[in-house]
Amino acid sequence: MPLQPQALKSPIASYGPSSFHSTYRGSPSLISPFNRSHYVFACKGVEIAVPKLLSTSIASIKHDWKLRSVGIKDVDVATLGNLCVDIVLNVPKLPPSSVEERKAFMERLSASPPDKKYWEAGGNCNTAIAAARLGLGCTAIGHVGNEIYGQFLFDVLHDEGINIVEMSDHVGIANSSSSSLETLLCWVLVDPLQRHGFCSRADFSKEPAFHWMKKLSAEVKLAIKKSKVLFCNGYGFDDLSPSLLLSAVEYAVEVGTSVFFDPGPRGKSLSIGTLEEQKALNQFLRMSDVLLLTSDEAESLTGIGNPILAGQELLKRGIRTKWVIVKMGPRGSILISKSSIACAPAFKANVIDTVGCGDSFVAPIVYGFIHKMPIVNTLAMANAVGAATAMGCGAGRNVATLEKVTDILRSSNLNVDDEFWTDLLEKNVDAQEIIFLSNDVANGKSNHLKHVSFHKVASELLPQFKFPQLEEKVLS
Repeated sequence: MPLQPQALKSPIASYGPSSFHSTYRGSPSLISPFNRSHYVFACKGVEIAVPKLLSTSIASIKHDWKLRSVGIKDVDVATLGNLCVDIVLNVPKLPPSSVEERKAFMERLSASPPDKKYWEAGGNCNTAIAAARLGLGCTAIGHVGNEIYGQFLFDVLHDEGINIVEMSDHVGIANSSSSSLETLLCWVLVDPLQRHGFCSRADFSKEPAFHWMKKLSAEVKLAIKKSKVLFCNGYGFDDLSPSLLLSAVEYAVEVGTSVFFDPGPRGKSLSIGTLEEQKALNQFLRMSDVLLLTSDEAESLTGIGNPILAGQELLKRGIRTKWVIVKMGPRGSILISKSSIACAPAFKANVIDTVGCGDSFVAPIVYGFIHKMPIVNTLAMANAVGAATAMGCGAGRNVATLEKVTDILRSSNLNVDDEFWTDLLEKNVDAQEIIFLSNDVANGKSNHLKHVSFHKVASELLPQFKFPQLEEKVLS
């Protein structure tokens, strides 16, 4: 499936105080589910409406029929939870480290809604937007409140062509305080040295933000069943209970949906958290088809400093694991499978802001996985998307555009740290094929190391974008 030119229609402005419109553009399709007399599930232009007031027996029959009748997976990726609004503010200094002082700091910030020009879609919205811009069909599953922030998220995702499936538990809603129903806000604080601090109400509660959700609705199950990939990350545990997240993974496995999981910084705290959190983390690591981690996160979960050996250890522990991807920032990334290892140095880029790079990196990994691309091509594309995001300011609507990605792929500007890669590949690596993306024009192989030229990879990737003017500019 080639990448679609219409993905270029997603506008992306440079980040700044005047970048975002301050008025909400209302749309009937963005009305919160709490205001509807029917729940509407929309996918590929088809809407299924289920009345709220059906009796339990009739409703369950109708839901069972819907789930049985859907056999085609016509959505490429669904993200689970972690839908939030980032409030990006410049501050003279980052918030204090103590919990009490941080909470007081956040409450002062929250006293009145900041100007809308500082709002941005965050969390899994970053992954969803990056995926949509690559031409992937995308659904965002999660909870957003029936207030201005929730309407903002509906608006942004709708404009990017992303469906939203509300993760409602109406029994839980009836028994919950109004504050626990509100859209999750994440304060992204940037100091004069461009260091980032993050805080949200989830940081100050022992329970997930939406702890009142107890089970998957029929609409959520249908969305999972219709998707080729279900993506979850560690921040989902800030929203949803471990048991609910586990039920989503188990259902995905049952209906043949591949599971991608990125534990992120939460992986370390989950590994020493409650017994329920530890169990859920272990299940995610064992049952996921694809794991994505930074080298630090891989070391934290395995105790192994070498990123290739750490990835191989995670692969061995997995029951269904096919790929383990280790992200190494400016040095590049590694993909470990049972038969081979791919290594791709990063691209040289004018880095402005790294927020959202890891989130957007997921999208091309999904693309490569479902389209069975060569693994080194998949990594090159992911590195290009991550670099394009880093060249912008902030995440959300500022993640990589297709134009920036193609510009980077045409540049052939790899940032190869020869000393690092030579040292890494010579240390304690099992005797399996290693594919290395290289600036060298010619392909070559010595022992288990196979060099693949970036020229070859770029010439295979760019035609998928279906822009003849770009294909003509591939390096000759």
